[in-house]
Amino acid sequence: MVDLRSLEYAELEKFIVDLGEPKYRTKQIFSWLSLGVDSFDEMTNISKSTRRKLSEVSFISTLKIREKYISKLDGTVKYLFSLDDGNCIETVVMRYHHGISVCISSQVGCRMGCGFCASTIGGLYRSLTAGEILNQVIYAQKDIGERISNIVMMGIGEPLDNYDNVIKFLHNVNHPDGLNIGYRHISLSTCGLVDKINMLREENIPITLSISLHAPNDEIRNKIMPVNKKFSVKELISACKKYINRTSRRISFEYSLISGVNDSVENAVELAGLLKGMLCHVNLIPVNHVEERDFHKGSETDINKFKNKLIELGINVTVRRELGSDISASCGQLRKKVL
Repeated sequence: MVDLRSLEYAELEKFIVDLGEPKYRTKQIFSWLSLGVDSFDEMTNISKSTRRKLSEVSFISTLKIREKYISKLDGTVKYLFSLDDGNCIETVVMRYHHGISVCISSQVGCRMGCGFCASTIGGLYRSLTAGEILNQVIYAQKDIGERISNIVMMGIGEPLDNYDNVIKFLHNVNHPDGLNIGYRHISLSTCGLVDKINMLREENIPITLSISLHAPNDEIRNKIMPVNKKFSVKELISACKKYINRTSRRISFEYSLISGVNDSVENAVELAGLLKGMLCHVNLIPVNHVEERDFHKGSETDINKFKNKLIELGINVTVRRELGSDISASCGQLRKKVL
């Protein structure tokens, strides 16, 4: 049985034609899938005989809301979605002046082992299909009753560790007969899988690439991010420079400020030297406290000292605004708590 939401448009067209149906059915069915139908019976402009044929050889993956929280502080909505096999993932809807953004997951759990992250506790169970990734956007949009205009792939999992399904998802969510969300409104965050960054560079998909850097050198990064033992800071920065040269797209470097670990003024100077001359932006993130981890964010004074030193050294920088703090909106915490 084939999940139709996991097929790219061309794959769906071949599937439909192989069933003996005309090509124009592809556009009709693809549009219905993007609207969020749960069954073939909802496809009212498709004949009953065609719907019956589809139901015999394919299915439509769905999500169910297991838990939902709405922040009283800023309207952020956090979902714990149940997948068809009973596994759970987290999705967060955030409101900004420029539109509504959704932060989505790419895997059930994560095997990257970053020391400050709740998503990786318990390791990786499995990767999501392209349809399951897309469903998060579809079902969140259906639930809030408003159009989602921006996507952030920064939820549970490492997107580039699920490369093929993520690329399929990007093609589908951007398709004009689907949700039609522009690539430039999509950000993908990676902990630094250099080989996959090099592959992504050649895809010609003008998304924003975000790098979870979190340290200015190998000594610190090795301690908090196991991936650095495979791909060093030097290799990662080299791949980023090649990505910028090939795509002309600015890279965003995510940097979680952890008190006493990577947040000194000296660390800021080293970070500025590492990124000098690059088309980039640094997004400082005061680290979220996770019960199983002994990491804490520094004081406002420490955060501002770090930020101001980067500005002084010519680095474009902002401090991420905390959203949904009253509902544990950072990914991994709700799934861990419930399970």
